[in-house]
Amino acid sequence: MRVPLVVALLLISALPVTAGDPPKIVTGSDEFEFVYRVRLPEIKGEASLWIPMAKTDAFQNVTQEEVSIPIRWDKVQDREYGNDICVLHPQAADSGKTIELRYHVTRKEKAAYSANGEDTTRFLRPEKLVPANQTFKTLADQATAGKNDDLERAKALYDHVLGRMRYDKSGTGWGRGDAVYACDAKTGNCSDFHAYFIALARSSGIPARFAIGATIPADKNEGAIEGYHCWAEFFADGRWVPVDISEAWKNPQLADYYFGHNPANRFELTKGRDLIVDPAPATGPINFLAYPLLEIDGKIVKPETSFAFKRIRA
Repeated sequence: MRVPLVVALLLISALPVTAGDPPKIVTGSDEFEFVYRVRLPEIKGEASLWIPMAKTDAFQNVTQEEVSIPIRWDKVQDREYGNDICVLHPQAADSGKTIELRYHVTRKEKAAYSANGEDTTRFLRPEKLVPANQTFKTLADQATAGKNDDLERAKALYDHVLGRMRYDKSGTGWGRGDAVYACDAKTGNCSDFHAYFIALARSSGIPARFAIGATIPADKNEGAIEGYHCWAEFFADGRWVPVDISEAWKNPQLADYYFGHNPANRFELTKGRDLIVDPAPATGPINFLAYPLLEIDGKIVKPETSFAFKRIRA
């Protein structure tokens, strides 16, 4: 007897996942300290800095253990998603200062979950680097031909991206979450994989959205984290379904798992793209926010940024 895909997802969420030796994922729950550190460069000119501030949601409980910001700062929220963002205006005397946010996080493995009555249609709208165009519509139609519902169509799009894209950070153009670049180059990082998927999903009439944070290493209990990681969710059958296609590409044995799950060893910093905040960056809406955004005299400057963690319950 054929089991509907949505039921299969729910059944899978109740099963343990063996991720190899060393393990690639943590299922169930995870608990860790996360340290977000920024060192300011030399400040010459008028400067503004925007830093994400993680918050609690249904899948992560976040406590700010320490906020070390040796400069006057304000907390604001972006207009569309309600992300908490620290805004400060460093002066020349602040050159070389270190900003540190230290969090205690309990994170749960994420599977498909209810939308709780929210307006999902807003996640059909295009974004600056995730536009709507005929190319995406044609590719989406081809990939989903013969599929009967949104969950099956989304799985077909997931498989399409997994088969078409290659995780490759060589050259230029990758790392901006540019769906057109990803479609043409067929390479990129996690932001490019998921921008492409979101563009295709929306072209099929399936609401889809973006989130960004970090993966907490599963094979050790403390240390540095190489950089940010991002993922996507789509809406079908009254539920948001998480997907992580770039991790599925890197770990083919977990490709089925990553359609419908995020492991517990994750930390979400912000949701969404084209973030509108007040005060606003001179360079316009924030593409996405994991690393800090620093502007000096209206130009983006990359400060030294590092992430580290220590697992509390191994």
